[in-house]
Amino acid sequence: MNFEIWGLTGSLHTQYEHQMPHATQRLWERINAFDASCNRFRTDSEISRLNAQHGGEVAISETLELALDAAIRAGVATDGLCDPTVLPALLALGYDRDYDELKSSGAAPALAPILPPGLSAIHLDRDRHTVELDPECQIDLGSSAKALIADLVADDVAPYGGVIVEFGGDIAVRGEGPQGPWVIGVGDSLVVTGHEPRISLAHGGVATSSIATRTWRAGDEVVNHIIDPRTGTYARGVYATVSITAASCVLANAFATAALLWGEDAGYHIAQAGWSGRLVRHDGTVEYVGGWPPEEEFPA
Repeated sequence: MNFEIWGLTGSLHTQYEHQMPHATQRLWERINAFDASCNRFRTDSEISRLNAQHGGEVAISETLELALDAAIRAGVATDGLCDPTVLPALLALGYDRDYDELKSSGAAPALAPILPPGLSAIHLDRDRHTVELDPECQIDLGSSAKALIADLVADDVAPYGGVIVEFGGDIAVRGEGPQGPWVIGVGDSLVVTGHEPRISLAHGGVATSSIATRTWRAGDEVVNHIIDPRTGTYARGVYATVSITAASCVLANAFATAALLWGEDAGYHIAQAGWSGRLVRHDGTVEYVGGWPPEEEFPA
């Protein structure tokens, strides 16, 4: 099954046909819950109300708590490079509307970099199910939230058989497909040709991040959606695209994003964490880390 939401495409496949009704139901229940809680482009969402409060403790839903917890874990795992507090920096680059609208709306002003306050500005109380943000802190959970949705839906469905959930290029896998381990195409662009190199996976997550795909013009510059928290502005790195396999989709997404910012040190950090990666430089040169398999192209 293929689906589309928030300007992103996705797909859901199960090992057995009888799993699909339950899998489809859980997918849309998760998506709808995250839309109400974590969609910063909805003025009535939980995250929008939290960002507008500018301090003070707030009781939060289970969904927002899950999303915040995942974002914090991603930040910790990447030494703060995968940072959910970058929203003001994104807004300064004009990313104040849905990406499709942003892409088609013309130039946006390029403002001065804004350094995010970092994870220490988020005070999540998991026992009381509350959160308090420092007054200057505003958060964006878009990247980690879609990876978390893929993980959660896969976990929901896995007790009944194998499942693979793909959401905006982030993939969660639990168990096998109808013919063995799932075969996954890994591309360097948003256009699927059917000739992408492929890997097989039976458990975990795969994610791809790029500074060459979701771009727009801000002033005289072409900018991207990856914010470097060390500079407060869009990422400029030696790699155009990074794909990671890890124990979960959330971790794969976090390391794919951070690798774009680590630059030449990315391979070291990926290997130290025990994950595998495919790193593509701007000139198309491909490098591999860990157990990423040799490249082989399959016909469409």
